[in-house]
Amino acid sequence: MSSPVSVRILGKEYQVACPEEEKRALIDSAELLHNNMEKIKASGKIVGLDRIAVMAALNLAHELISLQDDAGDGLDDVNKRILQMKEKVSFFLEDERQLEL
Repeated sequence: MSSPVSVRILGKEYQVACPEEEKRALIDSAELLHNNMEKIKASGKIVGLDRIAVMAALNLAHELISLQDDAGDGLDDVNKRILQMKEKVSFFLEDERQLEL
């Protein structure tokens, strides 16, 4: 069941409906967004809450994509290692069969 959760981002309070089991993640997400927006605001390069929010969203989306790419690269490495090991085992088994004949 969803219940309202209050989060504060750049001095403004927002009520967000959220399932109880996701409450901690919502609060952590709001804190991450708040901190990101504070950094952008403090730089003084971007003015206006909507522009700061868009830049923060772009920064966070970029970080997410980078993490997904890194995770994908790691998975590719694991798959390559598994394939190499499979080839070595196949070669060894083939070599053993030839010795038996």
